[in-house]
Amino acid sequence: MSDQSQPSLLDELPGDLLIWVLIISELLVFGAGLAAFLAMRMTDPAGFAEAQSHLHRTGAALNTVVLITSGYLAALAPRYRMGTRRRAARIALISSALLGAVFLVIKGIEYADKAAQGISFETHDFFMFYYLLTGFHAAHVIAGIVVLLLVAWRDSVDNIEMGAAFWHMVDLIWVLLFPIIYLLA
Repeated sequence: MSDQSQPSLLDELPGDLLIWVLIISELLVFGAGLAAFLAMRMTDPAGFAEAQSHLHRTGAALNTVVLITSGYLAALAPRYRMGTRRRAARIALISSALLGAVFLVIKGIEYADKAAQGISFETHDFFMFYYLLTGFHAAHVIAGIVVLLLVAWRDSVDNIEMGAAFWHMVDLIWVLLFPIIYLLA
């Protein structure tokens, strides 16, 4: 009899355990923020709906497409790097980071429009959550852009997998924020 142990879930995850601890902790933080948003929404559905009407749904939908496309490029990078396409992996990572910058430009336009309308944290509880959640997400987009560019430079398969995993977490958070903040009626 041979003693062949089955690989554990931790053995199957790409990258280091600490990146997964970070990803899970960030998802929990955003989850708590979204839960608080939804709880507050229940106390003032009409006020939240009126405040929500000031958002740029088209810009947010465009940002969703931008981040999903960016995530797709980040997902391609490890496959390219495992093969013989190192340059293609780097191009995918840099393109993904550039799309992250496009996301930030679109978000910045939306923030500038809110400021021009005099809409701030203090306008309504909706906007307090809007700025906190989308601003915290934007900070993660900035961090993700840095990570993607670093792993494009230090492009081992493990580094790319961990960078892509972080970027997918950023994508996932937006895919949750978009319908809850922008579309929930």
